[in-house]
Order: sequence, then structure tokens, then C-alpha cells
Amino acid sequence: MLAPNIDPVAISLGPIKIHWYGLMYVIGFLALWFLASRRAKRPDSGWTVEQVSDFVFYGALGVILGGRLGYMLFYNLPHYLAHPFDVFKVWQGGMSFHGGLIGVLLAMLYFARKTGKTFFTVADFFAPWVPIGLGLGRLGNFINHELWGRTTDGPWGMVFRDAGPLPRHPSQLYQAALEGLALFVILWLFARKPRPTASVSGLFLICYGLFRILVEFVREPDPQLGYLAFGWLTMGQVLSVPMILFGVGLMVWAYRKKNE
Repeated sequence: MLAPNIDPVAISLGPIKIHWYGLMYVIGFLALWFLASRRAKRPDSGWTVEQVSDFVFYGALGVILGGRLGYMLFYNLPHYLAHPFDVFKVWQGGMSFHGGLIGVLLAMLYFARKTGKTFFTVADFFAPWVPIGLGLGRLGNFINHELWGRTTDGPWGMVFRDAGPLPRHPSQLYQAALEGLALFVILWLFARKPRPTASVSGLFLICYGLFRILVEFVREPDPQLGYLAFGWLTMGQVLSVPMILFGVGLMVWAYRKKNE
């Protein structure tokens, strides 16, 4: 079947064009702000709505700057060295989750020092809502017909423009379902009860890393990189392994500290 051919431009007002890809990020940030603000209103949250608003601003900067720079460094450095102004063309896609994660971690570190909170207090509070933005971002990839999967003869295969005539795995939808919906449900259920500090963050890293590695087996690697080794290893998998290991370490540390 053909993948839906949706106009990448959601709203056009004269020379101003708002793309679906960018709009998904805006909706994701607004959803995070809304849900986190509701939680902050609980008497035992230890947070205020104003603090949530401040962090969403810093976090948005971290995601956009870190995600863009991460994609440039990890996935396509020669291109951006030759065409440096393409860094600003965010509506064309090209965001690295792992780069965005680094940007958000730096934003969390700054915010924690500014407010006197611990780093993992901040990370645990916001981690359950992050998958909403991740899932919406993958839907933006699907609308843009980018980051498609490998060829498949399954009935769910889709033909994407610029990807040739063969049907491919709609890997963007797989990632939206796993990194978005499934991860949100897992973290939301886990965080409903009091948990040891850093355990929510650890679970986020473990689950995202595992989901990303799984989907990479059916996702077409970036053409400028291809497979890094063995005819199947991708950059996304390489960058996800440290996340899983660090997440496991956080979980072990969190529960040991609780028992002590």
C-alpha cells in the first residue's frame, strides 16, 4: 500500500509555513507542560506550576539544540560541514534522540542547581511525560516520509516517496507505538506509586534503549552511514547500548540505596 501522502506543511500563512514536524514538537511540549503542571498541583509533589513552566522552556531548548547538534555530529557531519546553514532547516527533519537526550540532561543539571533540587528529582518528575513527545515526533517523521524501514513482503508494508517502489516497514509507526505509547504507559504505571530516587529515570533509559534497538532491526539505516558492522548493526543501536547499561546501573543503585 502507499503511505499517506500528507502535505508536510500543516498551516501556511503567506510566507509563514508551519510544518507538521515542528508542530508535533510544540504539541509534545504543551502536553508535557499540561500533565506535569497537573501533577505539580498535588500537595505532596514538591513542585510549583511556575517551576514546571521554567523547566519546559529549558528542556525545549535542550531538545532542539541537542537534537540538531547530535544529528549533525552522530549521523551527518560531512554534510553539515559543507552546508553549515542547513543546521537551521529543522522543518526538514534531522533530529537525533540521543543528542536531544544529552541536551535535556544538561538542562536538568542547570535547572537542578538553579532551584536547589537534586538532578534525579528533576529527571524522575519529567521522565514519565517525555514519551508523548517522542511518539509525536515519530508521527512527524511518518508524515515527512523519512526514516522509513527496510523492505518487507508483509501486508502492512508501505511505499514511501523517495524510497523506491518496494513496500517497506512503517518503522516510524513502530517507534511511535513503542517509544511513545508503550513507554508512556510503562512509566506512568510505574511512577503512580512512590519509587526510589533515580528508578524512574533508570526505567526510562532501559525501555527506550531496548525499544530502539528492536526497531532498528527493521529500520533502514541512514544512507550516509549504512550498517556499522555485521551487516545489521546501526548507529542507533550503538548509541542505545550505553543507555541500557546506565539505566540498569541506576535501578540497582536506587534500590540498594533505598534498602540501606
